[in-house]
Amino acid sequence: MQRRQAPGGVDRRRLRQAAAIFVSFMALTATSLVAGPAVATVGGAGACALPRTDAHHSLGLDSWNSAYPRPVGTLDAVMIFLSFPGAVPDDTPQELTADYFPSTTTFFRRASYGKFTLRPHPMKRWTTMPKPASAYAIRRDWSPDERDAYLRDAVDAADPAVDFSKYDLVYLIADPDAPGVDSDATKVVNLDTPLHADGTEIRRFVTGFERHPPDRNVLAHETGHAFDLPDLYHRPSDDKGDWDTYVGDWDVMGSQFGLAPDFFGWHKWKLGWLDRRQVGCLRGTNAQMFTLEPLEEVPAPGADTAGTRLLILRTGLESALAIEARTAAGNDATTCSEGILIYRVKADLASGDGAVRVVDAHPHSSACWGTSVYPPLADAPLGVGETFTVPGNGTKVEVADRTPSGAWTVKVTPVV
Repeated sequence: MQRRQAPGGVDRRRLRQAAAIFVSFMALTATSLVAGPAVATVGGAGACALPRTDAHHSLGLDSWNSAYPRPVGTLDAVMIFLSFPGAVPDDTPQELTADYFPSTTTFFRRASYGKFTLRPHPMKRWTTMPKPASAYAIRRDWSPDERDAYLRDAVDAADPAVDFSKYDLVYLIADPDAPGVDSDATKVVNLDTPLHADGTEIRRFVTGFERHPPDRNVLAHETGHAFDLPDLYHRPSDDKGDWDTYVGDWDVMGSQFGLAPDFFGWHKWKLGWLDRRQVGCLRGTNAQMFTLEPLEEVPAPGADTAGTRLLILRTGLESALAIEARTAAGNDATTCSEGILIYRVKADLASGDGAVRVVDAHPHSSACWGTSVYPPLADAPLGVGETFTVPGNGTKVEVADRTPSGAWTVKVTPVV
């Protein structure tokens, strides 16, 4: 939901690398046009790692944008609960904390295969702002001046009780019932000029204005932005009509209400939860069989999470085709359909501009009306025995069978 470009964008080395990237891609393309067996180079997926660009929340992942914390290991988040003069909160900070945790921590633990723990530190008392909520004109498309005043007042009010230097993330949770609070204004705010407190710079905040109880998975979505992930929904120009035409239920960065909200494999690769051993970079043009492990968390505690979980076909300097297996497990337990999901990735498109677009393998049908956020894409994955040729690309994907362990046997005939 962000609107402003975060600091610390692509550094100048990107200019120096442009020629090298072009030469590398031309070599990769030349290889793919030579007759011979297709090869999924697992462990050598670097050739398919799109370059990070100047686009806001670029999905290029050849390097990490150091302006953002990387969600590997443990990150500490302070939750500050803001009340306003003239309005007595109906809920306690403890009740609002329970709206978001431990569910958000569990979401990230599952998505990361246990590689990331989000550790909340909720304040036990309300922090009173100096002005009524209405004075800040809180709304979705918030004016920078009024928003910045809100952030400054929040930090100043909380500073006596909070040591900001101890935390990687800051959640500002407003009294949801205070006059002037707009639940649609929940978002991450990135500051070009950081605020300072306790000897540390604060460049981004998650500002929460949700009702009690809040929208499902809303904090997971906003926290994803704090890790440099883009909005995957499409906002209509008049705010009417479908917002979920790009990815439907697939990935929480598209919709917090999705039936299959686990992160795409591309996101997991970018965040460091999939390593190169688990990503296959497709080369060549002849058909080859692959075994894809389900993307979701392995249900059995302590089970091995190794194995190929993502196949990538580079289609341009800043574009790729991704293939992964989605099943009814972990964060996707409520999915409408299971199977092999195909989607396009563009590293040069900004947040909200369609950086990921799911390819509908069943374009003439829909599914899960009444529960799916966008039924035309709810049945997008390929099932066992089905074959699909990607429009505009020509790559053919066939699902041969499913192994006793739950992995998917997939035949891919690449075309670039």
